Amino acid sequence: MEIEILVVPDCPNEIPATEQLRRALDDVGLGDTTFATRIVTTQAEAERTGFTGSPTVLVNGRDPFAEEGREPGLACRVYRSPQGLSGVPPLEGLGLALKKAADADLPR
Repeated sequence: MEIEILVVPDCPNEIPATEQLRRALDDVGLGDTTFATRIVTTQAEAERTGFTGSPTVLVNGRDPFAEEGREPGLACRVYRSPQGLSGVPPLEGLGLALKKAADADLPR
């Protein structure tokens, strides 16, 4: 499984997002899984990667929190969760996305 966190330079939610991702990986039994952080610096790169705000988590190249109609851009991102708005992806949704990706990677 390939996991990346995409952020803009000096994103205030980079560290909280990495902590949330690590917690989600641990919670679903994928504690040994590594991930990379990539800094997105240009609009062209945002468009190429589908980056719709910082931080964005990509799981196997896909944004599990993508919202239809949201344009790529160099901006902060806000996530909706049962607890309200947050600058990091919700733990439950992140765990579900990771588990689904891990299950899809299993040999049949």
